[in-house]
Amino acid sequence: MSMPSYSKNKIVLVRYPFSDLSSSKVRPAVIVNAPHASQDVLIVPLTSKTTSLLSGEFVLAEWKSAGLNVETSVKRGIFTIHQKLIIKSVGSLSSRDADALDRSLREWLGLQ
Repeated sequence: MSMPSYSKNKIVLVRYPFSDLSSSKVRPAVIVNAPHASQDVLIVPLTSKTTSLLSGEFVLAEWKSAGLNVETSVKRGIFTIHQKLIIKSVGSLSSRDADALDRSLREWLGLQ
């Protein structure tokens, strides 16, 4: 059975397991990897917390058109997950927000 492929800047709902694996919660995230053969994807978490942001975190300028229900921020962090943890795709980042995320990723990874 083939898994659907998810493209860069796609916003998805992800089942995040709790650290003790006792349960999970569903949260939005954005795909940040280029296409590849693996069923693992790299994601950056999104949050409705829009205050006290860390360096590189930012409020999405076009969160509503991206398919999100509330004002949303990009949260500092990069995670690798298996595609099976993705529940569904809800939208895509605008080019403006995608450019801002690219700048943040370069800053976080020291690639500037």
